[in-house]
Amino acid sequence: PTTATVIGGGYIGLEMAENLSHRGIRVSIIELLDQTMPTMDKDMAQYVNNEIVLNRIQLILSDGVMSFDECPQGDCAYVVTTQSGKKVETDLVIMSIGVLPQTKLAKDCSLKLNERGYIIVNDNMLTSDPAIYAVGDAVQIKNFITGKDTVIPLAGPANRQGRVAADNIAGRDSKYRGAMGTSVLQVFSKTVAQTGLTERNLKDLDYDYEKIYVHPKIHAGYYPNALPIAMKLIFNKKDGKILGAQAVGGPGTEKRIDVIATVIYFGGTVYDLQDLEMCYAPPFGCARECVNMAGFVASNVQSGEVDLWHWYEAEDIIAKGDIIVDVRGQAKHEEGHVKGAINIPIGQLRSRLDELPKDKTIHVHCQVGFTSYLAYRILQNNGFKVKNLTGGYNTYQMSHLEPGGHIGELKPFFHGQDS
Repeated sequence: PTTATVIGGGYIGLEMAENLSHRGIRVSIIELLDQTMPTMDKDMAQYVNNEIVLNRIQLILSDGVMSFDECPQGDCAYVVTTQSGKKVETDLVIMSIGVLPQTKLAKDCSLKLNERGYIIVNDNMLTSDPAIYAVGDAVQIKNFITGKDTVIPLAGPANRQGRVAADNIAGRDSKYRGAMGTSVLQVFSKTVAQTGLTERNLKDLDYDYEKIYVHPKIHAGYYPNALPIAMKLIFNKKDGKILGAQAVGGPGTEKRIDVIATVIYFGGTVYDLQDLEMCYAPPFGCARECVNMAGFVASNVQSGEVDLWHWYEAEDIIAKGDIIVDVRGQAKHEEGHVKGAINIPIGQLRSRLDELPKDKTIHVHCQVGFTSYLAYRILQNNGFKVKNLTGGYNTYQMSHLEPGGHIGELKPFFHGQDS
């Protein structure tokens, strides 16, 4: 085949699309949701969308499949028609739209199933039949963080469940504590990893949470191939406990998520992240490690030392009459900035304080959040009410890419440094 269409933009769909592309096949992805990677928050999935389109894959979002028809001209095998009326000619169709449990045998054995057909087990992996244990993708388990029933079809949890079941069969009282969905995916040059709860999960559960974004590098910036990582950390406002993290970046991104998953497992907080001792040498990490940096930023917020604003609040800020200030240099500002922002480079800030009103909240931003933090302190020490854009213009820019439909014209995104 010379063309292929992948239906579904989850783990399997993206893996198939990448490998077909590597074989020289022109690939299209059709996804019903308005993002790929449905297990991630949309603001982080945008980095995945960007990587897909940069690798010349046609990405169609917010659109489902209406029909498959034979190609009338004979120059392709099928024509895929979407719900919006788009027609995609293709030689091969890959269906990757999720899985359902094949539990007919369990049902025939009168095992207790949930409403979706998953096998109900206790924390010993024992089913409703005292002589039958069950493990793997077809069982209902507990979410490690919330304690609520869930399904997490991943190989790691399945193997640990097998150990628990074997222990109990052999007479050892072993219990499965649940899973938090720690996972990783390679999408061309990007490593995509996550653990714990997403912002979407937390809204459904009515949690009081906060999140921060950081954009460090995978290792020391002066060492070759210091690729960026975009990381989102979510934590409980009440006690600072870490609830989840998502990251997209170069090699080693998954290492940082593994570390955060471990901290979550032991009930850790953002303060624990800042105190972790990590391996360091220039080829492998930074002296101010990515995980520590996330902890530093989050602990500043949790302790009340810094007030944040988020990328989606810009329009409301301007409508309210408050001020957004871009503290990068003029050249960076002209390349792109938060809509409605005025430009006062940080080097000029102290001499231009009289241009800013003290009866309005000043919302500062830079490229990644560091220079604007310095500006935050300058303004705060001079009596201004200030908020800092977490993640800076990098997060704002990525989150404001075209939100749905065909984004084949998506332009490359560069994680710049503050200037």
